[in-house]
This record gives sequence, structure tokens and C-alpha cells, in this order.
Amino acid sequence: MKHQEQPGWAQPCTLPAHAAAALHNPYAGVPFAWQLTETVDNFLARLPPAQTAQTPETPWIYICNPYIPRVAKSDGLGQTSKDNEDEGPEQEGARLDVVIEGGMERLELLGTFLREVPNFGKPPSTTERERNKERSQATLDILHLAHIGKVRAGKWIIFCNALDVNEVWEVVAKATASNELGIAAKVAPRPEQGNPRKERLICVYTKDFMDKVDIGRVVQRLKELGLADGKSKRIYYKPDVFTYLGISGGNPWGLKASIYNSSEAFPSAQDVVMML
Repeated sequence: MKHQEQPGWAQPCTLPAHAAAALHNPYAGVPFAWQLTETVDNFLARLPPAQTAQTPETPWIYICNPYIPRVAKSDGLGQTSKDNEDEGPEQEGARLDVVIEGGMERLELLGTFLREVPNFGKPPSTTERERNKERSQATLDILHLAHIGKVRAGKWIIFCNALDVNEVWEVVAKATASNELGIAAKVAPRPEQGNPRKERLICVYTKDFMDKVDIGRVVQRLKELGLADGKSKRIYYKPDVFTYLGISGGNPWGLKASIYNSSEAFPSAQDVVMML
């Protein structure tokens, strides 16, 4: 599987001490993440996802964008959210606890409405329209709450063949470390149980699910790197708040698990300037 090399990739050299001090790593001291004191190549050799077993001690393999400051993983409120300890690095001032509480309350209201609306005596087509309208409103309410509460990160989700995971992860890791993608990325290690040939999950995190310019820039770069397109390699974008609330495929509320995909047209920074 070939990927196009692009200028600006992280160079295989260790950062000097004074440079490392000016950079940021929310995963500092986390053994299953890149450290600023090692080269990206050494990190890739230390934790190749095809060979690294997934264990409680190594649930994921992470790399950060060292040019964007985020809260240290150990200090993030996500560490207190069961089964959600490994989402994207958090923004300073995030109120994850409030967002989760409010989001779950909104989902409970949605669930009640979906159960009761058939009892209103309306035609099935009208009932389904009202259900979909309420689903859309609940989604908007949850996203609005998350944005106010600074739980704004989201991720482009890439599934790749297990045989190609080392190569694909190398492309993502080097582009992340050299400030070409988002705030961080992670890859699933080799599962200890189940099919070892099962597709591997890679998440490319961005800072704000409402920043369509940045989200579009990142997916355009992924396309240039040969990791996405709008057809056979279509990928999807999911806000972290959906993960925290358990909004995944086949969820009980019938909500979409993503809010964007790579076939969409995203505005560029130039487009935004021209509209001003």
C-alpha cells in the first residue's frame, strides 16, 4: 500500500532540550504514547500497532501535535468517565462532567418522546417525521451544550486493513507530529482475542467539531496522503461528546453516530474571508 510522501513531515531527529521545553505533550509520561524526547521513528519502532498487543496497560497508541497545548491526559476529566478514558486530549476549562450529565438528561427526554409519540394517534408517516425532527433537535442541543462546555474535540475515523496498519499509522503519526493534521491521533493495537486480521481503527482528532474550516483542512490533507476520499475510502467525523454519551452505530435513540463525512464540501479559510 503506497502513500504519497509530502513535504513537512516530522524529521527523524530528537528535539533539542530547549525546543522540547517550548512544545506540548498531553501524553508526557504515558508509556503507550510518543514522548518529545524520542524521534517519531523511534516511537514507531517502539510501539508498532501490528505487533503491539492490546492490554489494559496499552489500550491505544497515541501521538500528539506538540504545537497545540491541551490538558495533560492524567488531569483530564475523561479519566473519571468509565470506558471513556482514552478520548482526545481535552481543552483547558472543559466541563465534561456537566456536559455528560446534561447530555444524558437530553437523551432521556428524547427516549421518552420516541416511546410516547406512537400514542398520539397520528398517521405512521407523521409519527416518523416527528421522531426525526426530535432526533435532529436533540442532536443540535447536545452539540450546543458540548460547545458551551468546551468539550469540542472530535475525530476523523479511519479503518484500515490490519496488514497495512503500520504503514498507515506511520503516515498519520508523522503528519500529526509535524502539525499537518489535528491535535492528536491514536491507533488500536493488536487485539489479544478475536480476529487478528480485523480492520484497525485510527482516530485523527481535531480541536473543534464546529470549526468546519479546520475539519475540512484536515480531511483534505488525509486525502492528499491517500487515506481518504469521497467514494471507496469515505471516512466519517464523530464529535467526542457522542462517544462520551454512548451515541454509536445502532444506538437506542436512532441518532446518527457522525456529523460529517469526507464526501462533503468544506469551506476553506479563503472562503470565510471572502464572506466577511
